[in-house]
Amino acid sequence: MPISRPEQPVFRFAPSPNGFLHLGHALSAIINHDIAAASGGRFLLRIEDIDRTRCRPELEAAILDDLAWLELEWEEPVRRQSDHLDLYASALEHLKAMRLVYPSAMTRGEIRAAVAASEAKGSAWPRDPDGTPLYPGRERGFRPDDQAAILASGRPYAWRLDMEEAVKRAGGSLSWQEKGFRGSGEYSQIADPAAWGDVVLSRSDAPSSYHLSVVVDDAVQGVTHIVRGRDLYHATSVHRLLQRLLELPEPVYHHHRLILGPDGRKLSKSNRDTGIAAFRAAGHGPADIRAMVLGEQ
Repeated sequence: MPISRPEQPVFRFAPSPNGFLHLGHALSAIINHDIAAASGGRFLLRIEDIDRTRCRPELEAAILDDLAWLELEWEEPVRRQSDHLDLYASALEHLKAMRLVYPSAMTRGEIRAAVAASEAKGSAWPRDPDGTPLYPGRERGFRPDDQAAILASGRPYAWRLDMEEAVKRAGGSLSWQEKGFRGSGEYSQIADPAAWGDVVLSRSDAPSSYHLSVVVDDAVQGVTHIVRGRDLYHATSVHRLLQRLLELPEPVYHHHRLILGPDGRKLSKSNRDTGIAAFRAAGHGPADIRAMVLGEQ
């Protein structure tokens, strides 16, 4: 599904309406908005609302209200992932036709048991960059009739990327351009998608994973510069692989610093004390939020 890159720089902010915006979101939104304005580019807003069990309309409304209060302006209409499920399904079908995905039905409990059994024998189980044990790949290589049995069983299942085969099919080394700010230049970062194992691209109860939907959306929207937090730095390896497999344009990336809470961890939407709404209620203005979040990137 080849898509050409636009000439004008395009930036985006893409929150999920499963909680309220916090200072970390404000930092990312402001950086994207300001760089787009300074470069004569476009600033887009995308609502990533695929998870219908957690995403709620009232939270989306609160997000839009907070962003407007921060005096940010974006192009209309706002893109909502829930309106474009057919595009993610099409991308998944493309990968199925390439025989790069397989259905898997191991439960979290079964995965934990497999990991524990291996480690009990003294073998360290490989983990992804986030520290999660890699999927055992029990169903990888199943024959078509065995895969059909999984789909017909009624059990919850996921479509997983056969990472080893996908990396082979992508051909050649993968990398991305990581751009610094304030004159720190741009450099090539080697991608290592294999570190993530057989990632989930879709589930029987969810039409697309973050990995699949984000690369499709960025391509369709013509996003040229992806500016997001450093917590997604390593996930870029998976995104570059999917872009290569789906023949999508390669954006430039910048992963900015994270705003951490008192415990040293990145902020969570459950931390109401760092939410934009809490600062608004306390009498702070948009300029105060900017002063709180902006610094050396």
